[in-house]
Amino acid sequence: MADPRQARRAQLDETDRRIAAVLMAAPRASWRTIGDFLGLSERTIVRRAAPLLHDGTLRLTAVRNPARFPRIVPIVLRIRCRPSRIKAIAAGLARRPDTIWVDILGGGNEISSVLFLDGAEARNTLLLRDLPATADVLSWDAYDLMKVFPAGFAWSGGLLSTQELEAMTSIEHEPIEAPAIQPFDEALINQLIVNSRAGYSELAALLDTSASTVRRRLDTLLAANMVRLACEVDLGLLGIASEALLWIATGPATLEAAGNTLSRHPQVRFTAATTGAANLMVAVAAEDLGALYTFLTTTIGALEDVRSLEVTPILASVKRTGRVRPSAPAG
Repeated sequence: MADPRQARRAQLDETDRRIAAVLMAAPRASWRTIGDFLGLSERTIVRRAAPLLHDGTLRLTAVRNPARFPRIVPIVLRIRCRPSRIKAIAAGLARRPDTIWVDILGGGNEISSVLFLDGAEARNTLLLRDLPATADVLSWDAYDLMKVFPAGFAWSGGLLSTQELEAMTSIEHEPIEAPAIQPFDEALINQLIVNSRAGYSELAALLDTSASTVRRRLDTLLAANMVRLACEVDLGLLGIASEALLWIATGPATLEAAGNTLSRHPQVRFTAATTGAANLMVAVAAEDLGALYTFLTTTIGALEDVRSLEVTPILASVKRTGRVRPSAPAG
């Protein structure tokens, strides 16, 4: 039976898309700020945004920056399995609390998953016990994420111009050195994963502290780039019909420049340097196959020292930024 929510949200109008784009770029921006930015009243923004948040069309969450948490081992898996079992395996991966992304790729026999594992022992358990014991998993490759390029974090699906993105994200905090992580920080981040727009008073009540303490510590976490706030939305609602993962091999001398360049492109939502034969993983979201082709021939084609390129289309997304998608295939 079709999900009635999905039927209602077959598309968003231009205003809803712009509101979604702003929330994707700056999830905690006030309704008044969003209204001023879009030239609409605060009341109009609330009236438009509230139903989208209530029915899960917009999903507010947060994700830790693994570079700031020494225990986290960030890896990406490429799992090849029997097509008849791929939905069940993807759904099983999505249920793990340490999976961040789960996508079904290519010809329907491959899964890509980004995981933030709790230490080296968790990685060994996954690779040496869990995956070998999973029925119908044929083979897999595992790569460490050496660096996630942060420029792509302020992403709007290409709906905001570079100038608009800069203006919207100028409300963010000036960067500071990362402080030592405290148990309170972990508890606060866990609440932000549930709802990254939760008010200071609401968070204070949940954490048994004061609103001023929450505000001060959240400001510190954001300024130190220890956590990224996010707003997830099914990209088809924004007019994006073609997603792909690119696996790029470039020379060591050009890796940093290529990663920085790609992470700033409006069609790129994630860029990371990885171990393995391909040292860049890039998630691309394009309007259609023609736009994807143009991206490959112009943007990738302009990079120096690209030694190989593999393009794997994303057939279905099961989990994004740690949240299972409402339209994800059932296991």
